[in-house]
Amino acid sequence: MEVKVLNGSALTISDNVFARDFNESLVHQAIVAYLAGGRAGTKKQLSRAEVSGGNSKPWRQKGTGRARAGTTRGPIWRTGGVTFAARPRSYKQKMNRKAYRAAMRSIFSELLRQDRLVIVDEFNVAAPKTKEVVGLLNGMGLDTGRRLIVTEAFNENVYLGSRNVIDLGYLTAASLDPVSLVGADKVVITVGAIKMVEGWLS
Repeated sequence: MEVKVLNGSALTISDNVFARDFNESLVHQAIVAYLAGGRAGTKKQLSRAEVSGGNSKPWRQKGTGRARAGTTRGPIWRTGGVTFAARPRSYKQKMNRKAYRAAMRSIFSELLRQDRLVIVDEFNVAAPKTKEVVGLLNGMGLDTGRRLIVTEAFNENVYLGSRNVIDLGYLTAASLDPVSLVGADKVVITVGAIKMVEGWLS
């Protein structure tokens, strides 16, 4: 299929990658797996078996007027252990490589159908300034909404010029993720980056 580049020229891209039906359940699975993989899962609490103290009965069973107590390690005590103590764990969800790539093809196809994918020859600024990046986007008519810039290689000027702008993200083609793509109103992608994506998802 042929798509228009912003300068007016045409670019031929693969139907197998950019003309797929939208598979909502597969895209949802990819997003949930990606977000779950980003969770730290490093919290650790001490159970009643792990806290210090409580080796002896704090007071005798009868005659004190106080409630019975066998240990100071119980969860009702200020220095006691946690009832269901959290443990370090991995929240990672397994998703097959084929399924993940199919989800990404579905996302790119939907972006193209909804005119949310803006293809440009290149995206480069002379200096690492916010005004330069914003001015380039404004010249494309992309002055509002959540925008994502995708280039084939890391561009330090674009990165430094875009990181201070609300609702503007920057990624390379090799670091694309489903959450960033789905959350963007417009994805500005260079010809080189879209060729890399096509090679990866073909």
